[in-house]
Amino acid sequence: MSECRLHLVPVRSREAKDFVRTWHRHHAPPPGQIFAVGAADEEGTLRAVAIVGRPVARHLDDGTTLEVTRTASDGARNANSLLYGASWRAAKALGYRRLITYTQDGESGASLRSSFTQGSHDSRIARLLWEAP
Repeated sequence: MSECRLHLVPVRSREAKDFVRTWHRHHAPPPGQIFAVGAADEEGTLRAVAIVGRPVARHLDDGTTLEVTRTASDGARNANSLLYGASWRAAKALGYRRLITYTQDGESGASLRSSFTQGSHDSRIARLLWEAP
């Protein structure tokens, strides 16, 4: 995909799930969500989405933790990094204390590392876990 400047846009649940159905490599959209955020190019074309919801693992669903349950992109450069950062800022603004997500073994996690200046790594639970001070 070509280089383009992306900006954040609000995305409704149905639009985010339709985007995931179209672009995600190996998963269907998650069943529920707390919020979704999108990344669009200068023309307003949606290029990526992140869906954030309650943690799938029951022992992590403590009322103060959210999980990025799905991201999908058409290949736009740095889209996932933009969305992970925005998801954490939104979760924190809503009063949540942690945001978790998972990656598959073959994925590098580069988008996660580039999205945050603060984080702790625990591969037993999640690929990267962020906590508010």
